[in-house]
Amino acid sequence: MKKVIVVGGGISGLATAYLLQRRAQAARVELEVTLLEQEQRVGGKIRSIRDDGFLCEWGPNGFLDNKPQTLELCRVLGAGSQLLRSNDNARRRFIYADGMLHQLPENGPAFLKSKLISWPGKLRLALEPFAGKPPLEVDETLAAFARRRLGDEALRKLIGPMVSGIFAGDPETMSLQSCFPRIAELEREYGSLIWAMIKLAKQKKKEIAAGKAVASAAGPGGVLTSFRNGIQTLTDILADKLGSAVVLAGQNVVRVEKGESVPYRVLTESAELEADAVILATPAYASAEMVRELDTYLNHALLEIPYSSMTVVCFGYERNWIKHDLRGFGYLIPKEEGMNTLGTLWDSSIFENRAPAGKVLLRSMVGGACFPRYIGLSDLEITDRVQSDLKTIMGIKAPPSFVRIFRHEKAIPQYVAGHGQRLAMLEDKLRDHPGLFLTGNSYRGIGLNDCVAAADLTAHSAVSHLRRH
Repeated sequence: MKKVIVVGGGISGLATAYLLQRRAQAARVELEVTLLEQEQRVGGKIRSIRDDGFLCEWGPNGFLDNKPQTLELCRVLGAGSQLLRSNDNARRRFIYADGMLHQLPENGPAFLKSKLISWPGKLRLALEPFAGKPPLEVDETLAAFARRRLGDEALRKLIGPMVSGIFAGDPETMSLQSCFPRIAELEREYGSLIWAMIKLAKQKKKEIAAGKAVASAAGPGGVLTSFRNGIQTLTDILADKLGSAVVLAGQNVVRVEKGESVPYRVLTESAELEADAVILATPAYASAEMVRELDTYLNHALLEIPYSSMTVVCFGYERNWIKHDLRGFGYLIPKEEGMNTLGTLWDSSIFENRAPAGKVLLRSMVGGACFPRYIGLSDLEITDRVQSDLKTIMGIKAPPSFVRIFRHEKAIPQYVAGHGQRLAMLEDKLRDHPGLFLTGNSYRGIGLNDCVAAADLTAHSAVSHLRRH
């Protein structure tokens, strides 16, 4: 029987351990799976906290249904009936710019009427098909790409807020190819994003007429999906369905080293375990420390993946205290507006059951790569700054009746320029260590869907390796 150790009990580790067992069973490979988690609980950054009738998400609040991986995992787990799709309100998204909230236009006529982008800015966007070609053999940043194809105003009011909303990142440093490979692919294939959207829209009509479906040209898309009792339901079910796998919580892995009679030894602060394969489903900086003595180059490459900090602030209010229309997903804020927050999600408008009857839950994001020092602010300073922004943007003068603050010093990996080269180096070095695998959101996608897809690929690779050895 082959022994596999999965390090990390977040969504990546749990999904990898579960899918590993399923693939091994299908391939008739006998496995003994052990999952090690440093904390006393599994789930990682996925945590749904019910407090005083409010349901607060400590980390991510769901996943988009436009990719099949997580939906398929929920189906296999028997959790499909528990899924909760976001309300239709979630289609209305806003940007706070020039002192007011602007709804993001959903079509061409709405875009022309919108005051979010000035007429000179709209003209610049219309000239996108005539923008210059992408630089050869250069990992272009999102800011450089946006300036070249869309103009400065679109960078400030559209691309910048989107990057802070998804990655808590800075477009001046983030890699287009690593963050949005689909957009880079569309430019290479069609020479223009506008032509790509037009041609793909025509293709989609033909496919629909033929009873088929194709991907749209427009970025993330999809409907935000979670569970009635929060996204933690998914990790709870995964942990419950691990079957024969051994889950050891409170186990801090010190290092991974080569074994004598077996390929690997995993040393924790209190135990020493042997394994035929080791899967590190931990953040890049944590994995780096575990392999520091095993491979110096692997350690250095992992340490070069930076992380941004993030503070999540949940405010609860009586509904009648807020005069602002709350039919929407929430808003993002360009950093040039000089606000304290990156944006605010209207959580109780997105999903039902997030606030008691007659109350609302707002969740604001503070910090990110553009404002790293905010992670050091006191709770009082954070509360005052968020209240100030909500008063300015939404006219909320009353103090919240409910406050919860969650701090993440290393919240989201940053796919900065050169990220693809770092991944290539990691892949090259891993060839020197057959049976050692890396998975998680540090590499090829930060979303929950990306983590599940990577977990499935890692499980497949691990079983294939164990069949050969």
